[in-house]
Amino acid sequence: MILRPNQRLKLDDTNDKLFYAYPRFVTHVDEAFIKQLTDVYRQRLKPNTRILDMMSSWVSHLPEEMQFNHIEGHGLNAEELARNPRLNHYFVQDINENPQLPLKDRDFDAVLNCVSVQYVQYPEAVFTEIHRILKPGGVAIISFSNRMFFQKAIQAWRDASEESRVELVKSYFASVPGFSAPEVIVSKPTIPAVLQWLGAPGGDPFYAVIASRIKE
Repeated sequence: MILRPNQRLKLDDTNDKLFYAYPRFVTHVDEAFIKQLTDVYRQRLKPNTRILDMMSSWVSHLPEEMQFNHIEGHGLNAEELARNPRLNHYFVQDINENPQLPLKDRDFDAVLNCVSVQYVQYPEAVFTEIHRILKPGGVAIISFSNRMFFQKAIQAWRDASEESRVELVKSYFASVPGFSAPEVIVSKPTIPAVLQWLGAPGGDPFYAVIASRIKE
């Protein structure tokens, strides 16, 4: 196991379904982050494929010009998922309570997780599921910044530096046999810190850790 029991703990240990019971129709990162993420999707995803948007919400940040055969959504708030125009279907499930996804083996070409990996308490089980549902050669793209609901992030994430969080996600992939060596994309803000604190755009750092299911 990668994480010790105390590293999985959250400051708010009430049921996650209660925390996400009400929809939040906001974006949790700035426009520069979203643009960078959309560009990564544009480069790494293929049209007319099957996508799982894991821990999703009312927007998926996929390139508007790209069409896919099927986009499956997963999250904790049905209202947010129902508002997402890119989803063909969605399901609500707390993967900290039950990481087993109700999805077929080798059925998806890509799995996406945007700014939510910090809340996963059992990454070993979740990343095993990601590997299971990916087709050989399928890609997993885990993106995150330095923002979070602090009370719901696991201790290992709260205590880590931004660089250490990258290594943490890489270790999640490495814990599952059959993933390629993770690739990391980093884009740090260039605006002065004082402007970041004042909410100027372009202040959110961008991190993506990307790996593929090895072809057999």
